[in-house]
Amino acid sequence: MTWGLHTYWRFARGMTLGVQAAILDDQAQVFLIRHTYVPGWHLPGGGVETGETALDALIRELREEACISIDGPPRLTGIFFNRRTSPRDHVLVYVIREFTVLEAKQPDREIAEAGFFPLANLPEGTTAATRRRLAEILDGEPLSATW
Repeated sequence: MTWGLHTYWRFARGMTLGVQAAILDDQAQVFLIRHTYVPGWHLPGGGVETGETALDALIRELREEACISIDGPPRLTGIFFNRRTSPRDHVLVYVIREFTVLEAKQPDREIAEAGFFPLANLPEGTTAATRRRLAEILDGEPLSATW
């Protein structure tokens, strides 16, 4: 399914743009999701649709994937070229520290599991890219240009 969508986007769009969020709470935890269609634990987010701002996409995706609303201004951390998805894909990563959990995220067709995890004990299967973004945000690791 993912391959088919990205193949479609490759021809239908000049460039794809996505947004993801490192949602960090006061207990040194981060919100992660596990999709039904791709392995691993990821930061929540998704694609920016035609006519949509990056911020609007971030707000929409966090409501859909995490049941979380943003209460304060998100901080843009970086823009990353994601060549593994397509030769045209870029991802904007934001840090969110002010938010409201609207309800517990229940599994659905897209999200198999979701929740907060201690930064010191991320779940097995947390993707390398997710770990890199968190190291850049929290540990001052040099910002990469690629996903």
